[in-house]
Amino acid sequence: MTTVGLKPPQQHIGIAALRETWTIADDAGFDGCWVFDHLAPMGPERTGDVFDGWSLLAAMAEATKRVRIGCLVSGNTNRHPGTFAKIAATVDHLSGGRLDVGLGAGGDTLTDAMMGTPTPSPVERVERLGETCEILSLLWTRPETTFRGRHYALTGAISDPKPVQRPKPPLWLGSSGEKRGLRVVAEHADVWLNAALPGTETAELQRLSRVLDEHCATVGRDPAAIRRAVQFRLPSDADSALRLAESYVEAGFTELVLMPASRDDVVAASEAAAKLLPRLRDVG
Repeated sequence: MTTVGLKPPQQHIGIAALRETWTIADDAGFDGCWVFDHLAPMGPERTGDVFDGWSLLAAMAEATKRVRIGCLVSGNTNRHPGTFAKIAATVDHLSGGRLDVGLGAGGDTLTDAMMGTPTPSPVERVERLGETCEILSLLWTRPETTFRGRHYALTGAISDPKPVQRPKPPLWLGSSGEKRGLRVVAEHADVWLNAALPGTETAELQRLSRVLDEHCATVGRDPAAIRRAVQFRLPSDADSALRLAESYVEAGFTELVLMPASRDDVVAASEAAAKLLPRLRDVG
């Protein structure tokens, strides 16, 4: 079964327009509505307004009724895993159990430099991501957690309330790291979000998916237990958009996340995506 989500940008846009896009996603029947987790706008020009992703998710939880919500992806280095577990559980309660938890290794040299925070090496970031996945599972499912890792340590940690979703919300992990990142995905993810840049050739996405299958075999996990997701900029031409979506589905990606490709009028682009949704369902 193919799911289709909408990921309108939260940069260079006002709150009123964002509320409209959430209503569109909820009313049109999209499966998910997503945000991102960056302190500065993404793209070649990294200036201008951008809103905090997890604050928006709390608002989305109240503004919508049925669509699932989440962040693709939260930067792991942005928050301590104990803090992150609490924030996510809170949003899961606000939404009535509609949260998908997206997480990646994090690291943004521009905003790290702005804020005076270190940017760990890629290896350390992936190690931290793996430890965080373990910690989240423990905090969300056990009365008390003691954990000793290379990068994090918890002693008798409590984290209540537990999420609405039991045993825990679905975990979407974003990575394209062939040696270490996809190993963490194989160990912990419910959904793998390919973290390659939008526009990456389908053949390369398929190759990385096969690498994930190999890691699953190594850790003793059925590759079919991990759904495959891809996010992509939605062409304005409907036939081109459908052909692109079909190519991803044929490549084994069942979770499609549409990024409306309009900076000038995101609401109109989201409405156009909503009109296309029934045909996208046929592709699935």
